[in-house]
Amino acid sequence: MRTPENVDSIFPTLAKERVDAVIVLRDTVFFNHRAALAASAMAARLPTVYGFREHVEDGGLISYGINISENFGRAADYVVKILKGAKPGDLPIEFTTKLELVINLKTAKALGLDVPPTLVARADEVIE
Repeated sequence: MRTPENVDSIFPTLAKERVDAVIVLRDTVFFNHRAALAASAMAARLPTVYGFREHVEDGGLISYGINISENFGRAADYVVKILKGAKPGDLPIEFTTKLELVINLKTAKALGLDVPPTLVARADEVIE
């Protein structure tokens, strides 16, 4: 998919090519059109994995990645430090230390997939 206009055609094309599953990269175009992506993946009956939980909240199957809201909070902490006089160059670079797994069992059921109980047990959040 190169443009949002491709969202309705890409999953049927992938299904015709007998793709077993799709991994959607973390990208603003994909993020901004997440509901359409999830609907198109569902219509083509393709299991799809995402990098952001918001995709799963909007009907996607599974995500594994950072929590955007949590990262914005961490960024706000940096802004506060800078506003209180810290020099940006003196602040340490921080990386996300936690990735979260979110599973949408409603979507799994609609796709006819059985999610192993061990995977469900490891999930940070399960949408039913």
